[in-house]
Amino acid sequence: MYKKIDLSMEFLGIRLENPFILSAAPPTDEFDIAYNGLKAGWGGVILKTTSVEGNSVPLKYPMMSSFGSMSRKVIGLGNIDLISGYHIDEIEKRVKILKEVFPEKMIGASIMGAKKEDWQTLVGRLKKAGVDLIECSFSCPQGSMGEEAGRMLAQSIEATEKVARWVKEAAEDTPVLIKITPQVTDIVEVAKAVKKGGADGITASNTIPSLLGIDINTFEPYPSLFGKGAYSGLSGPAIKPITLRTIAEIAKNVDITISGNGGAFNWRDVVEFMSVGASNVQFCTLPMHYGFRTIKDLKRGFAHYLSDMGFNSPLDVVGKALPNIKSQDELPSPKTRAELVEEKCVGCGLCYSACSDGGHMAIDWDSEKRLPHFDEEKCVGCAMCMQVCPVDAIKMNEKIENSNNVHYFVEKR
Repeated sequence: MYKKIDLSMEFLGIRLENPFILSAAPPTDEFDIAYNGLKAGWGGVILKTTSVEGNSVPLKYPMMSSFGSMSRKVIGLGNIDLISGYHIDEIEKRVKILKEVFPEKMIGASIMGAKKEDWQTLVGRLKKAGVDLIECSFSCPQGSMGEEAGRMLAQSIEATEKVARWVKEAAEDTPVLIKITPQVTDIVEVAKAVKKGGADGITASNTIPSLLGIDINTFEPYPSLFGKGAYSGLSGPAIKPITLRTIAEIAKNVDITISGNGGAFNWRDVVEFMSVGASNVQFCTLPMHYGFRTIKDLKRGFAHYLSDMGFNSPLDVVGKALPNIKSQDELPSPKTRAELVEEKCVGCGLCYSACSDGGHMAIDWDSEKRLPHFDEEKCVGCAMCMQVCPVDAIKMNEKIENSNNVHYFVEKR
């Protein structure tokens, strides 16, 4: 029996009953679907990005494609989706209704404009509708900021600061998040521009431009629209490592609130996102794949974790891993060797093949016993053998010279 943990928390002055938010994406584009998500127990919702009336949104279908193994097809989900086809007049109505039905939930909305008047008009109308939070998409092609056509707004430091200032000027006391792209040279400079522009926080980050695949018989890109395709925005577990790095870099260098977004797929991912600096976590691909019922697993697993670790609040996790993230020069230099946990080994030989052809030829193979033998003189401790082991039968033994301390590197997924 674990200690009952209250998952509620404060985020930019808004009370969240839990740190799990439905992001601005397909699950929040239809009113009934967003309604069902909130009813299922999600802590809040950010309605899919809207724009002013008259803004053309030429949606095209099919818009989804994926990649992964046979058993886990959606390791990465790509889409050629655009912003919502619903303009601000419809979103105003939805915000009012959702806020009335779910007064205890965070009702947010995402916006995108082409000029100052559009941004500030959207903000003003959402404020009147009673929105709790406004998120700005700076990570979709904008095209009218004096930048090159097709560039994302957040790829320009100057434009990021300028537009963030416009939005915050209109939003006044309503919290503003700026959603950025990880596809920049220096994410810290972008984050500094967001802060300098006066926004309250950053959503880190958005999907990543990608090409999901090619049919090798017809040479049609995926997804194929009558034989033609376009670059997709990649989401799902495939981009989690990039998101983690993006959040950590911002958290280590800029004092600003972060909402994590991009690749979280279970409660363990939530812990990782928050441990590198996010204050809550947004989800899209998970509920699209497995449904809103996943909120039960997220809440149960996260509460168990907090109890086991002796934490009293989700906020106790925020930033816990940051002191351990160093530059290459700051890392210690242990003597590292691979170590076999013989009782776990199933004799597949993958470690032997990997070390022979891609490592340091430090593993001999006992064909009678079907067991690997590690040569400590040849082994440098690269950990490739541990990566290919299907049953976690290899761990890395790390020792610092002139010290009796031993540390084991074992990846827990």
